[in-house]
Amino acid sequence: MELPIETRKSSKIGLFFIAATGGIATAISVVCFPFLSPAFRKICLPYVPATRQQIKNVIRALNGRSGSLIDLGSGDGRIVLAAAKRGFKAHGIELNTWLVWYSRLQALINGLSSETAFLKQDLWKHHLGNYDNVVIFGVDQMMGDIEKKFNTELRRDSLVIACRFPLPNTRPVVTIGHGVDTVWVYKIPQR
Repeated sequence: MELPIETRKSSKIGLFFIAATGGIATAISVVCFPFLSPAFRKICLPYVPATRQQIKNVIRALNGRSGSLIDLGSGDGRIVLAAAKRGFKAHGIELNTWLVWYSRLQALINGLSSETAFLKQDLWKHHLGNYDNVVIFGVDQMMGDIEKKFNTELRRDSLVIACRFPLPNTRPVVTIGHGVDTVWVYKIPQR
């Protein structure tokens, strides 16, 4: 028995909408996965953009410094770009692929590609011994472990700038700002 023409047309339209909806859902899942995957790690380091005041406080903490800088969990690259504009050879480490590509694009647009590098990498696996300055926007649960990493990997007189949460066992040389915009500045390792 053959179906009427109207039934065949509505069947094809229905299949089209099912395919389109499935394609859109897949695309949304692919785009959202890098933003949601941190929730499945032991320590969740979410993407929270730095405020203008936080960037100003980090730059103020870097006053009189030079050399290389790395931002651990660099997000959209704001800190790296601000440091590169002030003469630092600045790198960012980030797990979110989309944010790495966005940061690279911003560096290109701002003419800072030769002064910056953005790497998709786990901050725990990246050796820090080549950096003069380190910036970390961490979470409370990770600060003890990252402090141990700093003490074993950083060379003498490296500067660490911790944003949002201080290192638990090291005394800062200066604290800048207040509230969510506070940055703690450390000389590491203190031997």
